[in-house]
Order: sequence, then structure tokens, then C-alpha cells
Amino acid sequence: MSIEVLNESGVEVDEENLAGLARHVLDGMRVHPLAELSILLVDEDAMTELHEKWMDEPGPTDVLSFPMDELRPGHMSGGADEDGETDPGLLGDVVLCPPVAERQAKEAGHGTAAELELLTAHGILHLLGYDHAEPEEHKEMFGLQAGLLASWRGERGR
Repeated sequence: MSIEVLNESGVEVDEENLAGLARHVLDGMRVHPLAELSILLVDEDAMTELHEKWMDEPGPTDVLSFPMDELRPGHMSGGADEDGETDPGLLGDVVLCPPVAERQAKEAGHGTAAELELLTAHGILHLLGYDHAEPEEHKEMFGLQAGLLASWRGERGR
């Protein structure tokens, strides 16, 4: 799996941890092992710009997901090329804003790292087509998110 973490936020973040969590989530959701994912950490100004441009909502947000290929859990690829070879697919980008995550973490009573983990899992699930607009969708998505985070933290002894 190709997972690229780019930190342009100016905030120190454990990028290896986020990449490991992303791999855990993608493995747990049975995404093709050669799929590509990008995680970008940005400051509040950059997140505000993205949030306003793509969601037409003011101010910064915590996480945005920009899917590239239509992959679903258990789907082994993004399709096939002209030779019929399996193409693992480009999942897309998850954009995180550590300053917003830090504020939310304080409100929730846990650390910023835990909040960034939650947001990373949440963003990846959005890339895989999950949403939480309807109560049934919310229950499914947040249940998956909680289970994936619990298994990740259990493996780490946290």
C-alpha cells in the first residue's frame, strides 16, 4: 500500500503513526494492498480555503476527503487497464487540520494525537463511500470507525 503523509501544517505530528493507522484501516476494510492514499496536514488558512471552495462552508474544518477512484470495501481494485490487468486504484486524499483537531481534542477530553487518529479513520471511510447524513449511515460509519480505532489501539497496547 502506498500511503504518503505530507505535513504542511507547521505543527509537529507523528506522521508514521498516521500512516500505520491508515494502513490498518485500509487492511481492515479489505482494500487492495497496492492502493494509493495521500494524507495532507494543513494549517487553518489552507483548510479554510479548501472548506469554502469545495464545501461552500465558512472557516476551517477538521477533515476533508477527496476521493479519486470509486473503491468499496472488499473491492480488489479500481478496475482493469486495457490489457485486463488489475489496477489497484488511487483512493484519494484525506486533508487534516491539526489546529482544529487540537481544539476538538481538548473539548473531547483526549489528546491531539487521538483526535488526528479518529479524523484519519473517518476521512478514509469517507473515501470508501461511507457517509453519516442519515441515522442508519451514521450508525454504520461510526461503528466501523470505533471498531477500527479500537483494534488499532489494541494492537499498540493503548
